[in-house]
Amino acid sequence: MKLTTNYSFILASESPRRKELFGKLAIPFEVQPANIEEVVEGKLTPEDMAISIAYKKTVPIVEKNPNAIVIGADTIVHLEQESLGKPTSQDQAKAYLKKLSGRTHTVVTGVSIQGSGTSISFAESTQVTFYELTDEQIDAYVATGDSLDKAGAYGIQTMGGLFVKKIEGDYNNVVGLPISRLFQTLLTLEVIKFEKEWSK
Repeated sequence: MKLTTNYSFILASESPRRKELFGKLAIPFEVQPANIEEVVEGKLTPEDMAISIAYKKTVPIVEKNPNAIVIGADTIVHLEQESLGKPTSQDQAKAYLKKLSGRTHTVVTGVSIQGSGTSISFAESTQVTFYELTDEQIDAYVATGDSLDKAGAYGIQTMGGLFVKKIEGDYNNVVGLPISRLFQTLLTLEVIKFEKEWSK
């Protein structure tokens, strides 16, 4: 399967995981991190919060590249009424993992597609259930340093995935980018198309 496009794409994220996932489309793209403050005003649902931050990431990049299609994304781990962002210390990472232990949480990724006459956003949600974790397991994982750059203090694609009992929904959404839904959206917008291959 080959895709083609007449547009320039920019991924407004410095996440190596999102870069790898977007690369599955096999179309040319650049990476330009937005470097914004990832906060929003007011009381929002996790979905609206993720979309709002994803959109904020696209704004400065679209201003610099008005003819490109800019894609921003933001992932939030939500447990009951609390959002667990990226921990700022090992102690906070341990506290997050203790809260997630033995429970089901929601991972929400907001995606915003902006620029070149395009403006659409959506949020994808995945339910993730953890096994009961011991203090020893939590301490050993946090000591690796893997927790500190990930929402909810774990990476499902790294050793943090060993804590996951089951998921309901899109695995890639938990990694940081619901690439399947993004692919379908870009096809619907007709900014990417299938490249016809003719065989004799």
